[in-house]
Amino acid sequence: MTDDPTPPQPEQHQPMPGFTDRMDPRPDHGEDSYKGSGRLEGKKVVLTGGDSGIGRAVAIAFAREGADLLISYLCEDEDARDTARLVEEAGRKAVLVAGDISDPDHCRAIIDKAVSELGGLDVLVNNAAHQASFEDIADISDEEWEKTFATNIHAMFYLVKAAVPNMKPGSSIINTTSINADQPNEHLLAYATTKGAIQNFTMGLAQLLAKKEIRVNCVAPGPIWTPLIPSTMPPKVVRDFGKNTPMGRAGQPRELASAYVMLATDESSYTTGATVAVTGGRPFI
Repeated sequence: MTDDPTPPQPEQHQPMPGFTDRMDPRPDHGEDSYKGSGRLEGKKVVLTGGDSGIGRAVAIAFAREGADLLISYLCEDEDARDTARLVEEAGRKAVLVAGDISDPDHCRAIIDKAVSELGGLDVLVNNAAHQASFEDIADISDEEWEKTFATNIHAMFYLVKAAVPNMKPGSSIINTTSINADQPNEHLLAYATTKGAIQNFTMGLAQLLAKKEIRVNCVAPGPIWTPLIPSTMPPKVVRDFGKNTPMGRAGQPRELASAYVMLATDESSYTTGATVAVTGGRPFI
């Protein structure tokens, strides 16, 4: 049993991309609960979408496990500074880089900056994503479709391609897919389609990089309470968000962190091409 919030949540909406402090209830990223044990000591990490939500929870956990991080984000400066503060309070280095990862040059600049400022690269976490809800396919513009693919899957290719030459054997790439890869939400057509592509990309890339001893895996979250939800879904959907899981609630970002830590550790040396589903009991095939 937990005391995590259960639906109904207050109906709410905020402009994209969404901000942590405007959410009710406020998400739990593990600020007061995650205890590290040195499992990632000395690792150098690039984390996209690290300003809030799942990314913030991963940043906190990785830092408390001993990693230094470059945190990439779009424009949420206040949230990003809060995440950096939490990393630094754990005694680790935090480098913030704002910008749009749909730009291939920006992706290459992220990797270059990580190598120069952190002194190397051991783990790449491709977590940033764009989503929007639509009732009808006619409402999805060409620009929206292209933006979703450019942010969610094209950027992973650019980042991986730039990162791999800087990664040693034993390094790890972790991609965030979604339960939508297996159970697509009809109102998230573009987003769900990219999440299916991410899972396929992960499994193919794992085979391609196995000879370099670089592992590639993905995490498939179910409904998780992050700023993406009130900024991309109608208030009535937000109210009942997470109700359709066997646990009857949305997950908190902190409940994802352990999956990313496990996939980043050297102990997972034989785990590649895998999908770790964190869905509150909803089946993921």
